Parts: sequence; C-alpha cells; structure tokens
Amino acid sequence: MKAELLIDFRDVADDGAIVALVVWRIPEPVPPSEHPIKYRLVYVVDGVRVLGFDNERGKGDHKHVGAEELPYAFRGVDDLLEDFFAEVEKWKTGR
Repeated sequence: MKAELLIDFRDVADDGAIVALVVWRIPEPVPPSEHPIKYRLVYVVDGVRVLGFDNERGKGDHKHVGAEELPYAFRGVDDLLEDFFAEVEKWKTGR
C-alpha cells in the first residue's frame, strides 16, 4: 500500500489568519502512534503558529496550544478535525 493523501487544505481568512490541514493514510503507523494516519493541522495568526495538531515521529499524537505542547488522544480523522476546529474557535473567542 502506498501513502494516500486524504486532506490537503489551506485557507487564508480575511484577517490574514491561516488554516492548513494535511492528512495522509500511511502503510505503517508513525511510532509511537498506533494508527495509520499521519497528520499536520495548523492555525497561524500574524505569522505565528498559535495552534497545531500533529503526530511527529518519536513524539506521537500531540497538540500545540500557544507555547504549550500537550498530549492528544487520536480517535479518528473526523474527531481530529472536530477537535482542531473547536480549539480554533476557543482561540478566536479567547476562551
């Protein structure tokens, strides 16, 4: 099986904020993740990443909220997108 690109999306909002999403189905999990999905989701404001979700090799599933790096419990692509956009909304509203 070859890697399959599931999502490749980039949007620039009227205020200049950027949302970029890249999600792949891959033949083997990226350790220590145990699922066959490789992802990178980011929200950038004024040229600075303020939110990010990814599963970097060696770190596994995690998210970045401001300068903080926190574990993330991956439950599937649909939940990943829902969780990411919920964090974006919280960031926008200051909650």
